[in-house]
Amino acid sequence: MRPLLAELENEVMQAVWKIEPCSVEAVHAIVSRKHDLKETSVRTMLRRLEQKGYLAHESDGTAYIYRATETPRSLAARAARQLIDRFCEGSVEELVTGMVDANVLSKEEMKRLEELVRSQRKGGK
Repeated sequence: MRPLLAELENEVMQAVWKIEPCSVEAVHAIVSRKHDLKETSVRTMLRRLEQKGYLAHESDGTAYIYRATETPRSLAARAARQLIDRFCEGSVEELVTGMVDANVLSKEEMKRLEELVRSQRKGGK
């Protein structure tokens, strides 16, 4: 399993998802609005994210063009699975119950989840 993203890594990934395919310069333009980072720092982060398996690149002349290897939703689901395995002994029910008990989920969110589960059952999935 890949390690979870640090806060700044997540911001870089958000920039990539927003504008992919993208160059280092394009990612830097977005991330540097909020953080005082040099372009070389962003380049290093992109390279490390690629080494971790979050990104892939193609060469366009001398420039690298980056793409994410998975969607934000897929990455979030895998991260949730890691949390479930680590803190809830693999029980999704334990996580959801904890979220309900701690008022993490609003009534509207719980209703949408219930509707999603019902629709999945009807669809035979």
